[in-house]
Amino acid sequence: MLRQALLYLSGNKFLRHWMENSPLSRRMTARFIAGRTLADGIRVLEDLSRQHILGTLDFLGENVTSLEEATESLKSYLAALCAIQHAGLGATVSIKLTQFGLDFSEEACLSNVQELVERARAVNSRVEIDMESSEYTDRTLAVVKRLQDQFPGSIRAVIQAYLYRSESDIRMLSERQIPVRLCKGAYREPPEVAFPRKDQVDANYVQLMRLLLDHGTYPAIASHDERIVGEALRHVKEQNLGQDRFEFQMLYGIRRDLQRNLVAQGYRLRLYVPYGDAWYPYFMRRLAERPANLLFLARNLLRK
Repeated sequence: MLRQALLYLSGNKFLRHWMENSPLSRRMTARFIAGRTLADGIRVLEDLSRQHILGTLDFLGENVTSLEEATESLKSYLAALCAIQHAGLGATVSIKLTQFGLDFSEEACLSNVQELVERARAVNSRVEIDMESSEYTDRTLAVVKRLQDQFPGSIRAVIQAYLYRSESDIRMLSERQIPVRLCKGAYREPPEVAFPRKDQVDANYVQLMRLLLDHGTYPAIASHDERIVGEALRHVKEQNLGQDRFEFQMLYGIRRDLQRNLVAQGYRLRLYVPYGDAWYPYFMRRLAERPANLLFLARNLLRK
């Protein structure tokens, strides 16, 4: 019930406007969001690098209202790649296709992302293409396949374990040698397209994770669930898979204890580092994903 309420509020325009312009917002978001500027994001990436943690930089935003705004998103990400290269960081960038104009023109969106992937390839980086709600899944995968044909190895797709279709999508992507980041999913979806219960999502995640570890191309296991991470480690050891065959991914500011433990064991870890003004939908989905995040936020505000 709490999760559904938070996901509903993530789409509330009035609350979003108030929150993103409130002087209290920085106190609320500092743990989960690097800051408002690219310099803030780079600062966090540099700190993570000193801890032997990789990063992927995400300029927060989605569902732009014009192709002109999509062009501005492209410019922001090109600047992010330039800053990553200048800082000598082994980081990638994560994008949402609705930031690049997918709602207006698939071809225009593809052209924008092609320019970004070409730049990422030139600086030895990668573009990670986030998955949005299920209404975008087919269009997102169509763009992913075209990009892989043109820039093999320079992109990674995201698949959400709560969708019924995800096993067939993973098999298709693995056959094309497209790397996959596996996450649980954080959008409101009807029971016709997604598992409605957490235990069902968790079980499907573990099944898909094993499939990726055995047959995928450098998959990313994106989870903060200690039990699921433990299942991944068990499977890796049973199958004698090298630590260079995959990586773990987590969100900036969440389960730092688990992050430190994985790095201490020598596993690759990449954190999703968001920055920018349009942080509200992302922030609310993070609270919905894990109730402990909401409890942490409440305690932190009370202390201050």
